[in-house]
Amino acid sequence: MTLLSPQRRRFALSALIAFHILIIIASNYLVQLPITLFGWHTTWGAFSFPFIFLATDLTVRLLGKGPARQVIARVMLPALVVSYVISVLFQEAEFRGLGSLLQFNEFVLRISLASFLAYVLGQLLDIQVFDRLRKLPQWWIAPTASTIVGNLMDTFVFFSVAFWHSSNPFMAENWVEIATVDYGVKLAVMLILMVPLYGILLNSLLRLLAGRAPATA
Repeated sequence: MTLLSPQRRRFALSALIAFHILIIIASNYLVQLPITLFGWHTTWGAFSFPFIFLATDLTVRLLGKGPARQVIARVMLPALVVSYVISVLFQEAEFRGLGSLLQFNEFVLRISLASFLAYVLGQLLDIQVFDRLRKLPQWWIAPTASTIVGNLMDTFVFFSVAFWHSSNPFMAENWVEIATVDYGVKLAVMLILMVPLYGILLNSLLRLLAGRAPATA
Protein backbone atom coordinates (compact mmCIF):
# COMPACT_ATOMS: atom_id res chain seq x y z
CA MET A 1 0.00 0.00 0.00
CA THR A 2 1.38 3.40 -0.98
CA LEU A 3 1.95 5.94 1.80
CA LEU A 4 0.14 9.16 1.01
CA SER A 5 0.32 12.54 2.67
CA PRO A 6 -2.70 13.51 4.84
CA GLN A 7 -3.74 16.11 2.27
CA ARG A 8 -3.68 13.60 -0.58
CA ARG A 9 -5.57 11.03 1.52
CA ARG A 10 -8.31 13.59 2.24
CA PHE A 11 -8.51 14.47 -1.45
CA ALA A 12 -8.74 10.80 -2.44
CA LEU A 13 -11.47 10.07 0.13
CA SER A 14 -13.51 13.13 -0.92
CA ALA A 15 -13.27 12.19 -4.59
CA LEU A 16 -14.29 8.59 -3.87
CA ILE A 17 -17.28 9.66 -1.75
CA ALA A 18 -18.52 11.96 -4.53
CA PHE A 19 -17.99 9.22 -7.12
CA HIS A 20 -19.92 6.63 -5.09
CA ILE A 21 -22.87 8.98 -4.58
CA LEU A 22 -22.95 9.87 -8.28
CA ILE A 23 -22.99 6.21 -9.37
CA ILE A 24 -25.66 5.27 -6.82
CA ILE A 25 -27.92 8.09 -7.98
CA ALA A 26 -27.42 7.17 -11.64
CA SER A 27 -27.99 3.46 -10.98
CA ASN A 28 -31.17 4.02 -8.94
CA TYR A 29 -32.55 6.03 -11.85
CA LEU A 30 -31.39 3.63 -14.57
CA VAL A 31 -32.71 0.54 -12.76
CA GLN A 32 -36.22 1.86 -13.41
CA LEU A 33 -35.60 1.52 -17.16
CA PRO A 34 -35.94 -2.13 -18.27
CA ILE A 35 -34.32 -3.37 -21.48
CA THR A 36 -34.27 -6.68 -23.33
CA LEU A 37 -30.81 -8.10 -23.96
CA PHE A 38 -30.60 -11.15 -26.22
CA GLY A 39 -34.19 -11.97 -25.29
CA TRP A 40 -33.64 -11.59 -21.51
CA HIS A 41 -35.00 -8.84 -19.27
CA THR A 42 -32.55 -6.57 -17.47
CA THR A 43 -32.13 -2.85 -16.74
CA TRP A 44 -29.72 -0.09 -17.74
CA GLY A 45 -28.51 0.02 -14.14
CA ALA A 46 -26.50 -3.16 -14.77
CA PHE A 47 -24.05 -1.13 -16.83
CA SER A 48 -23.45 1.67 -14.32
CA PHE A 49 -23.25 0.04 -10.89
CA PRO A 50 -20.05 -2.02 -11.51
CA PHE A 51 -18.11 1.25 -11.39
CA ILE A 52 -18.70 1.36 -7.61
CA PHE A 53 -16.92 -1.96 -7.13
CA LEU A 54 -14.05 -0.66 -9.22
CA ALA A 55 -13.79 2.42 -6.99
CA THR A 56 -14.03 0.36 -3.78
CA ASP A 57 -11.31 -2.07 -4.83
CA LEU A 58 -9.02 0.81 -5.74
CA THR A 59 -9.73 2.38 -2.34
CA VAL A 60 -8.74 -0.80 -0.48
CA ARG A 61 -5.62 -1.19 -2.60
CA LEU A 62 -4.46 2.41 -2.20
CA LEU A 63 -5.69 3.38 1.27
CA GLY A 64 -6.58 0.18 3.11
CA LYS A 65 -9.72 -1.48 4.47
CA GLY A 66 -10.43 1.18 7.13
CA PRO A 67 -10.67 4.16 4.74
CA ALA A 68 -12.80 2.09 2.35
CA ARG A 69 -15.28 1.50 5.17
CA GLN A 70 -15.20 5.24 5.94
CA VAL A 71 -16.26 5.94 2.36
CA ILE A 72 -19.25 3.60 2.72
CA ALA A 73 -20.26 5.15 6.05
CA ARG A 74 -20.17 8.67 4.62
CA VAL A 75 -21.96 7.74 1.40
CA MET A 76 -24.94 5.80 2.80
CA LEU A 77 -27.32 8.50 4.02
CA PRO A 78 -26.59 11.24 1.42
CA ALA A 79 -26.98 8.70 -1.38
CA LEU A 80 -30.26 7.44 0.07
CA VAL A 81 -31.77 10.94 0.28
CA VAL A 82 -30.49 12.28 -3.03
CA SER A 83 -31.33 9.14 -5.01
CA TYR A 84 -34.90 9.22 -3.65
CA VAL A 85 -35.32 12.86 -4.70
CA ILE A 86 -33.88 12.30 -8.19
CA SER A 87 -35.86 9.09 -8.73
CA VAL A 88 -39.12 10.78 -7.70
CA LEU A 89 -38.50 13.77 -9.96
CA PHE A 90 -37.58 11.61 -12.96
CA GLN A 91 -39.54 8.42 -12.35
CA GLU A 92 -39.52 6.12 -15.39
CA ALA A 93 -37.52 8.70 -17.39
CA GLU A 94 -40.24 11.37 -17.18
CA PHE A 95 -39.91 14.63 -15.28
CA ARG A 96 -42.75 14.59 -12.75
CA GLY A 97 -42.40 18.17 -11.54
CA LEU A 98 -41.38 19.54 -8.15
CA GLY A 99 -44.85 18.81 -6.82
CA SER A 100 -44.07 15.09 -6.95
CA LEU A 101 -41.73 15.59 -3.99
CA LEU A 102 -44.74 16.46 -1.83
CA GLN A 103 -46.35 13.08 -2.48
CA PHE A 104 -45.24 9.84 -0.84
CA ASN A 105 -43.84 7.47 -3.47
CA GLU A 106 -43.64 3.92 -2.14
CA PHE A 107 -42.22 2.50 -5.39
CA VAL A 108 -39.23 4.86 -5.43
CA LEU A 109 -38.75 4.65 -1.66
CA ARG A 110 -38.43 0.86 -1.90
CA ILE A 111 -35.82 1.27 -4.63
CA SER A 112 -33.87 3.75 -2.50
CA LEU A 113 -34.03 1.58 0.63
CA ALA A 114 -33.10 -1.52 -1.36
CA SER A 115 -30.16 0.33 -2.84
CA PHE A 116 -29.09 1.44 0.64
CA LEU A 117 -29.17 -2.09 2.05
CA ALA A 118 -27.61 -3.75 -1.00
CA TYR A 119 -24.88 -1.13 -1.21
CA VAL A 120 -23.83 -1.56 2.42
CA LEU A 121 -23.86 -5.38 2.39
CA GLY A 122 -22.32 -5.74 -1.06
CA GLN A 123 -19.56 -3.22 -0.47
CA LEU A 124 -18.60 -4.55 2.97
CA LEU A 125 -18.38 -8.06 1.53
CA ASP A 126 -16.38 -6.77 -1.44
CA ILE A 127 -13.93 -5.02 0.90
CA GLN A 128 -13.49 -8.11 3.08
CA VAL A 129 -12.81 -10.43 0.14
CA PHE A 130 -10.52 -7.95 -1.62
CA ASP A 131 -8.52 -7.21 1.52
CA ARG A 132 -7.86 -10.91 2.10
CA LEU A 133 -6.59 -11.43 -1.46
CA ARG A 134 -4.88 -8.15 -2.34
CA LYS A 135 -1.40 -9.29 -1.27
CA LEU A 136 -1.34 -12.15 -3.77
CA PRO A 137 1.26 -11.63 -6.52
CA GLN A 138 -1.44 -11.97 -9.20
CA TRP A 139 -3.02 -8.50 -8.93
CA TRP A 140 -6.16 -9.47 -10.88
CA ILE A 141 -7.35 -12.18 -8.44
CA ALA A 142 -8.49 -9.76 -5.72
CA PRO A 143 -10.68 -7.49 -7.89
CA THR A 144 -12.10 -10.47 -9.80
CA ALA A 145 -13.05 -12.51 -6.72
CA SER A 146 -14.41 -9.56 -4.75
CA THR A 147 -16.49 -8.47 -7.74
CA ILE A 148 -18.04 -11.91 -8.21
CA VAL A 149 -19.01 -12.22 -4.53
CA GLY A 150 -19.90 -8.58 -3.85
CA ASN A 151 -22.06 -8.22 -6.94
CA LEU A 152 -23.94 -11.43 -6.14
CA MET A 153 -24.89 -10.10 -2.71
CA ASP A 154 -25.68 -6.62 -3.98
CA THR A 155 -27.81 -7.67 -6.95
CA PHE A 156 -30.14 -10.16 -5.27
CA VAL A 157 -30.56 -8.14 -2.08
CA PHE A 158 -31.46 -5.09 -4.15
CA PHE A 159 -33.98 -6.71 -6.48
CA SER A 160 -35.68 -8.77 -3.78
CA VAL A 161 -36.18 -5.77 -1.49
CA ALA A 162 -37.11 -3.35 -4.28
CA PHE A 163 -39.43 -5.42 -6.45
CA TRP A 164 -40.85 -8.42 -4.57
CA HIS A 165 -44.62 -7.80 -4.64
CA SER A 166 -43.90 -4.38 -6.16
CA SER A 167 -46.62 -2.01 -7.31
CA ASN A 168 -44.98 -2.19 -10.74
CA PRO A 169 -46.52 -5.35 -12.30
CA PHE A 170 -43.70 -5.93 -14.78
CA MET A 171 -40.93 -5.68 -12.17
CA ALA A 172 -42.92 -7.72 -9.63
CA GLU A 173 -43.38 -10.55 -12.11
CA ASN A 174 -39.91 -10.55 -13.64
CA TRP A 175 -37.54 -9.44 -10.86
CA VAL A 176 -35.86 -12.86 -10.46
CA GLU A 177 -35.09 -13.07 -14.18
CA ILE A 178 -34.02 -9.43 -14.27
CA ALA A 179 -31.77 -9.88 -11.23
CA THR A 180 -30.12 -12.98 -12.72
CA VAL A 181 -29.48 -11.33 -16.08
CA ASP A 182 -28.43 -8.13 -14.31
CA TYR A 183 -25.82 -10.09 -12.35
CA GLY A 184 -24.56 -11.74 -15.53
CA VAL A 185 -24.26 -8.38 -17.28
CA LYS A 186 -22.41 -6.89 -14.31
CA LEU A 187 -19.93 -9.77 -14.29
CA ALA A 188 -19.38 -9.49 -18.03
CA VAL A 189 -18.81 -5.74 -17.78
CA MET A 190 -16.44 -6.20 -14.85
CA LEU A 191 -14.39 -9.07 -16.27
CA ILE A 192 -14.14 -7.69 -19.80
CA LEU A 193 -13.78 -4.00 -19.03
CA MET A 194 -13.43 -3.16 -15.35
CA VAL A 195 -10.65 -5.54 -14.29
CA PRO A 196 -8.27 -4.32 -17.04
CA LEU A 197 -9.37 -0.76 -16.29
CA TYR A 198 -8.59 -1.37 -12.62
CA GLY A 199 -4.96 -2.13 -13.48
CA ILE A 200 -4.66 0.98 -15.63
CA LEU A 201 -6.30 3.28 -13.10
CA LEU A 202 -4.28 1.89 -10.21
CA ASN A 203 -0.98 2.84 -11.82
CA SER A 204 -2.36 6.23 -12.91
CA LEU A 205 -3.63 7.01 -9.40
CA LEU A 206 -0.33 5.97 -7.86
CA ARG A 207 1.43 8.50 -10.08
CA LEU A 208 -1.13 11.21 -9.32
CA LEU A 209 -1.39 10.72 -5.57
CA ALA A 210 2.14 9.65 -4.70
CA GLY A 211 4.03 11.68 -7.27
CA ARG A 212 6.21 8.77 -8.36
CA ALA A 213 6.70 6.41 -11.28
CA PRO A 214 4.12 3.67 -11.91
CA ALA A 215 4.19 0.83 -9.39
CA THR A 216 3.23 -2.78 -9.86
CA ALA A 217 -0.27 -3.50 -8.50
